[in-house]
Amino acid sequence: MIFNEKFKRKYALSDTGVLNVKKGMFWTVIVNLVVMCGMGILYLLMQNYMEILTGSSTFPKMLYFLISVILFILLSVATHLQQYRCTYGLVYGEVKDMRLGLAERLRKLPHGFFGKRDIADLTETLLGDVNRMEHVWSHVLGYLYGAYISTVIIAVILALYDWRLCIACLWGVPVAFALLFGIKKMANKNAEITKKAALKSSDSIQEVIENIREIHATNNEKFYLSEVYKKIDAHEKSMIRGEFATGIFVNAASVIMRLGVATTILIGTHLILSGNISFMTLFMFLLVITRIYAPFDQSLALIAEVFLSEVSADRLMKIYETKTASGGTEFNTRGHDIVFENVSFAYDNNPVLKDVSFTAKEGQVTALVGPSGSGKSTCAKLAARLWDYTGGSIKVGGVDIADVEPEILLTDYSIVFQDVVLFDDTVMENIRLGKHGASDEEVLKAAKEANCDEFVQKFPQGYKTMIGENGTKLSGGERQRISIARALLKNAPIVFLDEATASLDVENETKVQGALSRLLENKTVIVIAHRMRTVMTADKIVVLKDGKVYEQGSPKELLSNANSLFSRMVKLQTRGEDWKLQK
Repeated sequence: MIFNEKFKRKYALSDTGVLNVKKGMFWTVIVNLVVMCGMGILYLLMQNYMEILTGSSTFPKMLYFLISVILFILLSVATHLQQYRCTYGLVYGEVKDMRLGLAERLRKLPHGFFGKRDIADLTETLLGDVNRMEHVWSHVLGYLYGAYISTVIIAVILALYDWRLCIACLWGVPVAFALLFGIKKMANKNAEITKKAALKSSDSIQEVIENIREIHATNNEKFYLSEVYKKIDAHEKSMIRGEFATGIFVNAASVIMRLGVATTILIGTHLILSGNISFMTLFMFLLVITRIYAPFDQSLALIAEVFLSEVSADRLMKIYETKTASGGTEFNTRGHDIVFENVSFAYDNNPVLKDVSFTAKEGQVTALVGPSGSGKSTCAKLAARLWDYTGGSIKVGGVDIADVEPEILLTDYSIVFQDVVLFDDTVMENIRLGKHGASDEEVLKAAKEANCDEFVQKFPQGYKTMIGENGTKLSGGERQRISIARALLKNAPIVFLDEATASLDVENETKVQGALSRLLENKTVIVIAHRMRTVMTADKIVVLKDGKVYEQGSPKELLSNANSLFSRMVKLQTRGEDWKLQK
């Protein structure tokens, strides 16, 4: 069991994957032993032929023919029907399971995990590392460990014939692998350097593609492209250095292993001359040498990939070992009041919220305001369990959200973010994301309530129009209204608005506010806003500062206190807007 767990962790295998590798190892051993039996038949054939020359024996043709046919059938069955199936066919099923398992794991991970991981790094793990492990599982593990086992079995048999020739024949194998595993640290270090260089290269390319308009607008094409070229060159050089260094040792190991041929001939000749063995014994060992190193050839060629795979496996296992946001599948609430009770949260051991307490009541709009970095968005993400709080509790309708599966919890939430995410699909399908399986009539109704009809009717194909990657064919206001249409279609009892109108002009903001007014009726609403005028109609305002609740109350109550932080923020923004109007 301990070996299985270590093996699983080392190569990122499931229990089924370990079993499949063991099957591959077993049939590789069988194939290697059957091949060696073929060498044994050649030895017996030669020995029989020598006896025929001396007239002391006859040649049993039928016996050798039957044995050859049996060995051929065994080899065919073992190679094509079993070894190939176990080392390739079953492994591809394991790769499919791993991809599905990773997708399922990522689905259950808290939002904070993705905030800590670079997207290019995560993409490389999901694509590059899985592909590397697939190749190692299918082309290396079964063959390598099978070669170990079969060589030990053959070594025992050879030692029974003559231990001296056995040592002369096989001494190079442990020495060669000792040399390779001796450079493992260096190979892993090179693998890490190459991986980092690859990520820098991918990040640079992605950055240029994402910011191509800004680069063109500022005439910085040459500078950014030169930076991309530098990072690609650095990646190429790190790969060459790593593969060259490992290649030298791999070739050296191959040469050392095959020195066994020379030592077998030298020692065998000496033993024949001294009368300790017969020529046929040496002949048998020479036959064995022609095949005994073959199982290691492929493994030696891919040994660098085995070392690199351990780095990839470690990266994959870190995803599996990250704690998921789990919970129960029942969410039976008494209303939808959201209650923060002494909530604390730390991001990478840096405190963000400290003892935050407030209540967002059902049927009311609660606005979270405060300086940048005060913890407004963090409160909303914690309430939706996109992140898990580290202290206190958050309850919805009397139910602690930490006890509820996030996907179950979010069925009662509609969230409209400032940065809308759209897919390269039709307007209709982008809105339908709000409610899986919604009819066209339901989608069109939500779209009209969100004032989408106004711009969609101008498209030649209407709601069947493709909007481009992340809605590139739409304006900011149009994208925002599609996001609100999704929320209207979902019609959840809890609504979060995170700076939903912050980036819009006055005309679009007015249209979006009209759509929001229909969305917010009789819901528990939490609004995050920097513009003070957008929260003046809220029922309650919670002012956050330095991760704490600085003050809370209705807009009228807070404005009545001239020294309140909310009053000062309103005055500062009013002055700024007056100054803009004067200009």
